[in-house]
Amino acid sequence: MSSPTDRPAPFARAVPRVLSIAGTDPTGGAGIQADLKSIAANGGYGMAVVTALVAQNTHGVRSVHTPPPEFLREQLDAVSDDVVIDAVKIGMLGEAVTVAVVRGWLDTVRPPIVVLDPVMVSTSGHRLLAADAEDAVRRLVPFADLVTPNLPELAVLVGAPLAPDWATALEQARRLSADTGAIVLAKGGHLEGALSPDALVDASGRVAAGLFESTGERVATVNTHGTGCSLSSALATRQAQTLDWVRSLTLSKHWLLDSLRHADALEVGTGRGPISHLHALWSVAAQNSPAPPDQKAPRPLW
Repeated sequence: MSSPTDRPAPFARAVPRVLSIAGTDPTGGAGIQADLKSIAANGGYGMAVVTALVAQNTHGVRSVHTPPPEFLREQLDAVSDDVVIDAVKIGMLGEAVTVAVVRGWLDTVRPPIVVLDPVMVSTSGHRLLAADAEDAVRRLVPFADLVTPNLPELAVLVGAPLAPDWATALEQARRLSADTGAIVLAKGGHLEGALSPDALVDASGRVAAGLFESTGERVATVNTHGTGCSLSSALATRQAQTLDWVRSLTLSKHWLLDSLRHADALEVGTGRGPISHLHALWSVAAQNSPAPPDQKAPRPLW
């Protein structure tokens, strides 16, 4: 097996071809459904390979069905045999055998940009990664350029208690980056406060000074289902356009904040609903819709 870092250098594309490898969400708020919306909203062409079929809604996960590993590899090969892939986003993997299949495919295809969202536990508390697969995911991290754990996932990856504050979260992110060679996106969404910090933490020098912090407002909404999936997909897409992780994070967070601010207007489900992935596109479409001769142009609904 070649070194995880032995991959071709990426080059910028205006419309990158981005592959999501993840589980499903039949209500459309998370998983590959959210990934495809995020990729499109950020200017990419989205593709998807299914790792798990998940019965869930805005209240939580009910059950998970995992397709045979041979079929997963067939899906992956069907895409990469035909399409040049500019970036890959990896989400829910679920089982150790699934991680092994994805790792083997990455070693064969060596896509130029890989973003790993180490999905372990859903917001509703349902475990989405088997306990015996945690080590397999840790071994997968070096194959990623960027890993985007939430604070509970970050703690699992470094084998430490949940970070109680931002300083501890940054220290755990530094440990993970130093141990794996990946850039780590530390996310403060689980912390308290009016602001929601994020930071790119890099022990290998690809981010200036090894740290870039970005603080944004904490949007007052319960409709945050799929936020982690969506952000990681946006980052993969933007990085394939910009080749600059700081710029990619800035653009992705701007889009995510807009999607969160308008999440309540969707009225999807009665639990933790999704963000409004396509709000900006819908607004432009509404403003540019031609009006009948005797009417004014329609006003945006969101």
